[in-house]
Amino acid sequence: SPSVIAGLKADWQVEYERWQRRDLSARRYVYIWADGVYLQARMEDHSECMLVLIVTTPEVKKELIGFQVGVRESAQSWRELLIDLRQRGLRIAPQLAIGDGALGFWKALDEAFPGTRHQRCWCHKVSNVLDKVA
Repeated sequence: SPSVIAGLKADWQVEYERWQRRDLSARRYVYIWADGVYLQARMEDHSECMLVLIVTTPEVKKELIGFQVGVRESAQSWRELLIDLRQRGLRIAPQLAIGDGALGFWKALDEAFPGTRHQRCWCHKVSNVLDKVA
């Protein structure tokens, strides 16, 4: 029923806001994966870009560390997400970042975590090459 859905949504919103504010000062991540996922859920003319960051701990556990709706995959949108991580206490830069060819992420990463090395995602790279060949 609509009232049950509204109640669940309110509960999830509180949980999401708590997750978005969690302290990251005691956390250390080795790898960080970044990608923009385009969603067109409501049959609109344009699709929203969800910026997603997944990390790996030294114990080889993956975690979703952040996501937010961005303006395409612009440097400004990625910068806002990465700066939010720093403001919540993430001080130790990940050793390696993996992402696609979107330049906005790499520019923002160099500003937020200048010591993190870059690696192009092989899945994206192969997909892009096959798209041009086929």
